[in-house]
Amino acid sequence: MERNWSKNDIIELYNKPLVELLYEAATAHRKYHDPREVQVSTLLSIKTGGCPEDCGYCPQAARYHTDIEKNDLLSIDEVKSAAIEAQNSGSSRLCMGAAWRNVKDDAEFDQVLEMVRTVNDLGLEVCATLGMVTENQALRLAKAGLYAYNHNLDSSEEYYKEVISTRGYQDRLDTLDNARKANLTLCSGGIIGMGESVEDRAGMLAALAAIRPHPESVPVNALVAVEGTPLEEQKSVSIWEMVRMVATTRIVMPTTTVRLSAGRTDMSPEGQALCFMAGASSIFAGDKLLTTPNPDCKSDHELFDILGLIPQKAYKKGSKPAVDESYKDKPDLEEKIKWSRPGHKIERNEEAKKKAKSIRNEDGFEPRKITSVSSIDDA
Repeated sequence: MERNWSKNDIIELYNKPLVELLYEAATAHRKYHDPREVQVSTLLSIKTGGCPEDCGYCPQAARYHTDIEKNDLLSIDEVKSAAIEAQNSGSSRLCMGAAWRNVKDDAEFDQVLEMVRTVNDLGLEVCATLGMVTENQALRLAKAGLYAYNHNLDSSEEYYKEVISTRGYQDRLDTLDNARKANLTLCSGGIIGMGESVEDRAGMLAALAAIRPHPESVPVNALVAVEGTPLEEQKSVSIWEMVRMVATTRIVMPTTTVRLSAGRTDMSPEGQALCFMAGASSIFAGDKLLTTPNPDCKSDHELFDILGLIPQKAYKKGSKPAVDESYKDKPDLEEKIKWSRPGHKIERNEEAKKKAKSIRNEDGFEPRKITSVSSIDDA
């Protein structure tokens, strides 16, 4: 039976003496997981940049000036080639990410559905992170062969308002609920190092632990501060904070796969080893996580050899989804919903937007209207 964790319970746990916290986490990990197995995923950006959101950590937001190379939606053949390469390098899951606010029932979504089916046919677990989805959209993804849907809570509900102003926290929870109704497994976690408090970290874990059943995967990300974003000046979190967060997540959600995600390039092999001991049992492989750097496969293979870790096989913790051809059926237009826009302003986000506009004007570049959130229609 899953325990009901209060935020105060989690704060007390997080602040335990580290050696005790590690022991408790390792004990819980060994009870529910093979401590030698690590699930290896590859994260592929199938549509990069131009996002209308104002997430303060994200270099893909159109309103900020960053050096990412933008691209339109990849072709099905490009995704298939990337999936085969990921599979050959040892990944058992491919997660496809598109820089969208939310899914729209259009030709691009139809193309993503075909990508899902194609990767499913290769025998990889298929995950997608496409922004907010309706229940019907989640169901079509599931019928196309999607195994997991990723939609991170990012932080506590309270601190979320200090990072993002273009959508509400409840929309994130509703998206996870829609994915769960479609019988998709859930992948949802957050980012530490955005200036939040321990209380905020505990609040995020409490929100995730309140989901029944718990998300099957919880990514723990360390902020990668990117120049041009509102959070570009944030200092990196220490390895001790990462270890505490991984260990606390493992104890609070013992059957969940805890994913050691963004920020691994700043971690020593010893630091990553501590995270695995604390209960992390999944990583993203490849030299890039959407747009931020990540250790290359060779480094990960060497670390696995040193620690005696082995990659987990696909569908070790769930059955491969069968494809249902009705995923091609178009939805009733009346099912479309409006996602919320809280409407408050975040000062540092506004400053980063002004800075980007100034740079573009100096370069003689006229920003596209997509940089104005008010001009974007919801699905």
